[in-house]
Amino acid sequence: MLQLSSKNVRVLGLAAAALTLIGSGCMKGPAYQKPTAAVPQSYKEAPPEGWKEAQPNDGVLRGKWWEIFGDPALSALEEQVNINNQNVLQAEVQFRQAVAAVRVARSALFPTVSTTPSATGQGTSSRVSSTGGRGNTATGIYQIPVSASYTMDVWGAIRRTVTASANTAQSLAAALENARLLYQSELAQDYFQLHGLDADHALLDETVKSYQEYLNLTKVRFAGGVASDSDVSEAETQLYTTQAQLVDVDVQRNQLEHAIAVLIGKPPKDLDVPRAAIQVDPPVIPLGMPSTLLERRPDIADAERQAAAANQQIGIAKAAFFPTLTIAATAGVQSSNVLNLLTWPARFWTIGPQLAQVLFDAGKRTAQVAEAEASYEATAAAYRQSVLSAFQQVEDSLSTLRVLEQESAVTDQAIKSAKRSVDVTTAQYKGGTVNYLSVIQVQTIALADQRTAVDIKTRRMAASVLLIQSLGGGWDATKLPTTRDLGDTPTKLQPAIKP
Repeated sequence: MLQLSSKNVRVLGLAAAALTLIGSGCMKGPAYQKPTAAVPQSYKEAPPEGWKEAQPNDGVLRGKWWEIFGDPALSALEEQVNINNQNVLQAEVQFRQAVAAVRVARSALFPTVSTTPSATGQGTSSRVSSTGGRGNTATGIYQIPVSASYTMDVWGAIRRTVTASANTAQSLAAALENARLLYQSELAQDYFQLHGLDADHALLDETVKSYQEYLNLTKVRFAGGVASDSDVSEAETQLYTTQAQLVDVDVQRNQLEHAIAVLIGKPPKDLDVPRAAIQVDPPVIPLGMPSTLLERRPDIADAERQAAAANQQIGIAKAAFFPTLTIAATAGVQSSNVLNLLTWPARFWTIGPQLAQVLFDAGKRTAQVAEAEASYEATAAAYRQSVLSAFQQVEDSLSTLRVLEQESAVTDQAIKSAKRSVDVTTAQYKGGTVNYLSVIQVQTIALADQRTAVDIKTRRMAASVLLIQSLGGGWDATKLPTTRDLGDTPTKLQPAIKP
């Protein structure tokens, strides 16, 4: 086999070391800096009464954010999203694909070694033989070559490609976390809306029973000649209309139950959520300082890592203006006699550098640099927009919670007044001083106020979930895998469960 002299080995080693040092100082393209974004000192919207804006050292949401609601049934459903939701699993596979792409890119930093053993036979006709012999002659060539090729990363294009791949993998890790957060929060909203409908169902069911009693009373009064037939028909209409509303509530509940089943990766027929009204009030959610929002939102981290990857593409495009240096070497043994194949005289070797430079491309490389720069500016703008959208979502949720809390207090007063009005009007009807239409009017108002209270409670719970989602759900950017993680761990790296 090939044995280079110690002098040749030293020369090649020194040349490689020198080129590596040159390359480390010749990285082309701009150094990455995180795009700047406007960050307010405080939130505009005040939180609901009794809340306070957290200070830097105050606690924030950690881990399983849904546990703040203290609902074991909700927690059991949420646990299944991370395991069975197909959209989350798709995002996880896309992340693993990006991790593999990092290792593919990193392999270009090392030499490529290959071999192509061959055995070739050749026969020569006696009619064309220069010796004029009568028989045919045959020879065989046996060869075992080993080839190595190494492209020096003089201008940093390969290293920037590795970094860009790592940035892309990090963005997909953040996208995976964002997918988890979105589908978990969607499930929580559906869950509270479903139980809000359960409360609505219970209210309407109780109202139907009450209206049935009023209808029976009206029929008795009609039989006694006290009430008119129109009173009976009005009472019947009121009862049937409320029964129709009760049926419609069940339609909406069934659809929400089906949606929850799909979110946890099950066919709708495999899930039955027991009926139960919402028993808890919206929890106090630690807000944190606005400046921490940029580190707590996985969608912002996703956009920022995309900007980092786009910045690396500028350097890759600029490196194309400079020559590419490749060192190729081939060594092995060759003989016409297989018995002599491994002897010293059968050895052969070649080695040498190759410099490649594009002399004319009609402006292609210049256009590629411009394209990469424009792409970076677009991703930077997308990052800033994601920051603005995040603050908008927090402000919207705070405003919704505060206003709904005020509306809830006013609605409670309206319900008390409506109930008193129903009692007074019912007594007047029984006393014969008013007709049944007056009873229907106050009953309709009372039922509307009660349904409004149920709706407000449901919306407050959903708004609490949206606030948690807009705050990042307890995630933070330190949970992103590092470049070392992406290169050294198996493809099933799970950034979500890192400590």
